[in-house]
Amino acid sequence: MNILAVDTATPVLSIAFSDGRSTWYFEADAGNRHSEIIIDTIDTLLSAASIQSKDVDMVACMKGPGSFTGLRIGYSVAKGLCLPFGIALATAGTLDCMAYFRRDWGGYVIPAVDARKHAYFTALFENGRRLTPDMDAGAARIADCIIEKRERAAAPEPHVLITGTDAALLYEELVPRVPAETLQLDICCAGTRRKGYAKELLALAPHHIEQTLSGPEYIRKSDAEIGAGPRIPCAH
Repeated sequence: MNILAVDTATPVLSIAFSDGRSTWYFEADAGNRHSEIIIDTIDTLLSAASIQSKDVDMVACMKGPGSFTGLRIGYSVAKGLCLPFGIALATAGTLDCMAYFRRDWGGYVIPAVDARKHAYFTALFENGRRLTPDMDAGAARIADCIIEKRERAAAPEPHVLITGTDAALLYEELVPRVPAETLQLDICCAGTRRKGYAKELLALAPHHIEQTLSGPEYIRKSDAEIGAGPRIPCAH
């Protein structure tokens, strides 16, 4: 099956294409330049694989959480490819893809995406299995969740791996709040290194086919919505 996966949920743009035998991959810490380079990059990957857009069987994108603009770009590109050719659309959670990368970790896995305003988009996973819903939470709340889950776990208490695009930021905030010996920072996310998750999206896509062309799932209102405040009905 020919699957194209686009990860635009964070500043790290990643795109992967697989024909079932080989995989072509692109990744760049692109900041807010996703819309400038995504189409040309997709064309380059498909050309390298000797595939035309109409021959793609499935397009996958992140459904959230993540950047409001980034998620909309991903959905727009995916729908733009799917609609003209009747291609299947698949969407998977951003945090699910990040956790899938470390599904073989023996303890808890906490993927982290910087949500700004001193908060993170995150969730708790174990062996690839989700233990909590997606959260929009500060470090204190995340630390409380870790401590509570570990106290309820069967001995020995599981260690916690912090992974994801902004793992290094969350790790630094958790260290004063959680016993240091229980935390480990994913080596692939240490320092200024950040990775994309289009390859993980490729793997999850066949299990998350959309029946309708929906849109991103947000767990926080946009700054514009927050600034607008509650809508007041007009008087008649």
